[in-house]
Amino acid sequence: MTGRRGPGIVLLLALVLIGLASTVLGSAQAPARGDSYSATAESAVVADQLKSFPGSDHAPVLLVATKGGADLTSTDTSALTRLADQLGATDARAQVSEDGRAATVTVPVRTSEDSDTQVQTIEDLRADVAEQAPADLTIQVTGGPAFGADIASSFDGANFTLLAVTIGVVALLLLLTYRSPVLWLVPLSVVGIADQVAGTVTTAVGDWSGLPFDAGIVSVLVFGAGANYALLLISRYREELHEHEDHRAALATAWRATVPAILASNATVVLALGTLLLASVPGTRGLGLASAVGLVIALLAVTFVLPAALALVGRKVFWPFVPRPGDTLDHEGVWAKVARTVVARPAAHLVGGLVLLAVLASALLGARVGLSQADSFRTASESADGLVTVAEHFPAGSAAPFTVTAREGSAAATTSALATVDGVTAAIPTGSNGAGLTRITVIGEPSPGTPASLELAQDLRTAAHGIPGADARVGGGSAQLLDARTAAESDLRTVVPLVLLVSLAVLVLLLRALVGPVVLLALNAASALAALGLGAWLDEHLLGHPALDVQVPLVAFLFLVALGIDYTIFLMHRATAEAAEHGTREGVARAVARTGGVITSAGIVLAAVFAALGVLPLVVLGQLGLIVGLGVLLDTLVVRTVVVPAATALIGDRFWWPGRVASRR
Repeated sequence: MTGRRGPGIVLLLALVLIGLASTVLGSAQAPARGDSYSATAESAVVADQLKSFPGSDHAPVLLVATKGGADLTSTDTSALTRLADQLGATDARAQVSEDGRAATVTVPVRTSEDSDTQVQTIEDLRADVAEQAPADLTIQVTGGPAFGADIASSFDGANFTLLAVTIGVVALLLLLTYRSPVLWLVPLSVVGIADQVAGTVTTAVGDWSGLPFDAGIVSVLVFGAGANYALLLISRYREELHEHEDHRAALATAWRATVPAILASNATVVLALGTLLLASVPGTRGLGLASAVGLVIALLAVTFVLPAALALVGRKVFWPFVPRPGDTLDHEGVWAKVARTVVARPAAHLVGGLVLLAVLASALLGARVGLSQADSFRTASESADGLVTVAEHFPAGSAAPFTVTAREGSAAATTSALATVDGVTAAIPTGSNGAGLTRITVIGEPSPGTPASLELAQDLRTAAHGIPGADARVGGGSAQLLDARTAAESDLRTVVPLVLLVSLAVLVLLLRALVGPVVLLALNAASALAALGLGAWLDEHLLGHPALDVQVPLVAFLFLVALGIDYTIFLMHRATAEAAEHGTREGVARAVARTGGVITSAGIVLAAVFAALGVLPLVVLGQLGLIVGLGVLLDTLVVRTVVVPAATALIGDRFWWPGRVASRR
């Protein structure tokens, strides 16, 4: 691979494999975005039961009419009713708000599991509304199908924007890191090609498994992790070029020295992502599977294709700062000074670092989890604006009512029981499926997706489940969000312990110790909690979002722990070698001095790449990017630079128990 003929063979083989992947897998289609709750959740059961009712291939959307704050006239409401009839409604009747300034009417639209078809249906409906509506009325199209279509259409061009921003950020940071107009092109090209291959392969994996996933997150992971691996390899390669005349020998030495750490790092993240396969939410399982596949592709690209490319271009690729044997390699820069200051007074620095992490983590105590539908978009959407309009003039829940199914013989008792629940404004039987099930529509006071609506969903279920023989179940938008929150909490309890165990196992195998891995994992978990607290506080007070999305705590914690372990591995792999020659305290100081620059560069690259998720239209992705980006910086600049060296120096040689370093001083 680093010899004279090996690089060409490796690159040729890589091109053949890329071509095969594109040819064989290029026709695959990724599954559409799935539900954020499990297929066995109560709301999912209701949705399945509703398919047996007449007209189940249609769903209602809400037309909301206003007139610039003025009262609506009878002519206005008659025009709205006629518009609904023209759009396919049967026996439409406009409902006027108590203040007389808004009216709503329901129009059925055909539903489709294909998101593109659903988007086109809503776009056609909105075009018809714009063409046929009276000029003095403002009419917004909102409700379930419209909301789903707006989510799907908001991603038009967004993934391309994300890719462009990610490439730009990585290119700029690599250029600043290497200070060479040429070198940065090599790792960026390799990682960029790996990202494209990963996109093709993960799409095929999603098609095969039926599990949906967010391609933007996978792309960010591939770029971020690939750039990190490349930085570690090239940093060590540059060191070895100061020791070897033959750049191939330097590259081979660097490869042998860094690949174990890169493999351990990759294995940690891949195995941690694998634990997501035990989650109950299909989208979470799909994200774990696709991300793991993408990271394996990034690993193969950096450990095989990148060395081959570097072997071909030689040491001159570092121009104008070409490293040569005999040049002085300064290891006594700022990171050496920081390391020696920390290990000189480890207790004080450890306490100070832990206090900082505790203060940041304490912000979690006031954090709220659970975004409403209206708050889910980063940019304006007609469906979200329509929900706001409804909430201003009507019982807010009328925009997204609950749907209850029950046995037909218990319809009256179920309707009566639901109508008496606090917060319910109406409970109306709306048909039977002819096979023993009745459907009841329940309108509540709270706005859909708010904490109050989730409490109402739970109260409705308590009432429905208490009716003997009714077999009543509660579904609808807010019930689905309640099930999503329940699933997220369950997945958090299942996945987090497994992620910690996987990370601990990798550290034990790498360091061949028990004390050190337990300490490092505890510090890593503390860092993750601190990042979650800081990110949640900034998201609320700086960005103005009322809560975190239900999926954010689990996914962010997993990424923070797994990626944080990455930097621990990079540092401690070097510390193990240095401690064998210089003892634990001096060894960790030397490790920080020699890896501080590359770990900081890697952290900044990864944080910037995750921050790029903020260009996507959904708040959940921006929140994830913010928290993980802040966490990576916190981990890089505080935990890996101060807290971990301080703890290692304070514990001393006992850090390696029950193993021992080769020699001690």
